Amino acid sequence: MKGRLVVMVCCFGLLVIFGCKKRKPESGADLVENDVVKVENSIVNNPPEGMVWIPSGTFLQGAVPQDQMAMAHEKPQHPVQVDGFFMDITEVTNAQFSKFVEATGYITVAEREIDWEEIKKQIPDGTPKPHDSILKPGSLLFKKTKSSVPNLYDFSQWWQWSIGTNWKHPVGPESTIEGKGDYPVVHVAYEDAQAYCKWAGRRLPTEAEWEYAARGKKENTAFFWGDDRSKLSKMANSWEGEFPVNNTLEDGYERAAPVKTYPPNGFGLYDMAGNVWEFTTDWYNLNYYKTLAGKNITANNPKGADKAYNPNNPYIEEKVIKGGSFLCSDSYCASYRASARMGTSMDSSAEHVGFRTVATPEMLLGQ
Repeated sequence: MKGRLVVMVCCFGLLVIFGCKKRKPESGADLVENDVVKVENSIVNNPPEGMVWIPSGTFLQGAVPQDQMAMAHEKPQHPVQVDGFFMDITEVTNAQFSKFVEATGYITVAEREIDWEEIKKQIPDGTPKPHDSILKPGSLLFKKTKSSVPNLYDFSQWWQWSIGTNWKHPVGPESTIEGKGDYPVVHVAYEDAQAYCKWAGRRLPTEAEWEYAARGKKENTAFFWGDDRSKLSKMANSWEGEFPVNNTLEDGYERAAPVKTYPPNGFGLYDMAGNVWEFTTDWYNLNYYKTLAGKNITANNPKGADKAYNPNNPYIEEKVIKGGSFLCSDSYCASYRASARMGTSMDSSAEHVGFRTVATPEMLLGQ
């Protein structure tokens, strides 16, 4: 392009005296480059089924100044540039995950036998081994409490290890996903999400890509629809009422909802607020935003921290999850905000965590 611009400038500059010469034919390299651009443009204008194109752009990642519910690890804001990419319009559903399992025979982490030797590496030395009756495949299941909870930092009050619970049995071993093909798949660990991506020719988004997409063209608001908290029940699946005692069901659902139940954001993406948390590829590091902001640069396609760091979970390496879930309330995390973030263990699963995938034109050209 630079060479072509020089030719154009020279041509017009000498037009009065000499006139323009006939343009030289493009070289083989130019033709190849132009063909690639044409193919990429064609792909962008014809996104894969179930995906939408998110154009490149620059934004301020992190909590907006007027967000009174923002947590310290969402600050400070810092400029980020991301290249364009495709993103799933919805979270990966039970129906989509079922096709993957049928095609590959894949067994999720929650369905595998538990290896105590592996677990010991992630807990304090000297922790006694639980009884064999407990060390069986399962996942974390939400349970309401019977009375108010004074300490919302003690997660064990509303989570229980449920043997036999997994993506096919999402609310207990006796439950099924029959008739719930359009619900987001849950009880999947990071490894399971990565396996699905490999099969589908996709990848998980970075935290920066996810937040940029979640904002849906809204640059300086707490929610993808603006700053009006009163619209929450119409825009997202969250917990309304006293958590974790009583859910008023203003949004229509106690637990997860079918995808596309609530309005999409400005990019046409559904459930980027609430419903289920979504995996990203970034390590969760409590100091990452401060470190990045301190460099005084616009980060170009950042991939997150070099390593995980969470003093509250020093034995576990965590990945960043985004978007919040049906369990988020004003008193507990309020993570239906675009800047909200949390860390989660890579080798466990829960009822409120799922994922969606992204792809780039380069990835699709390589298929």
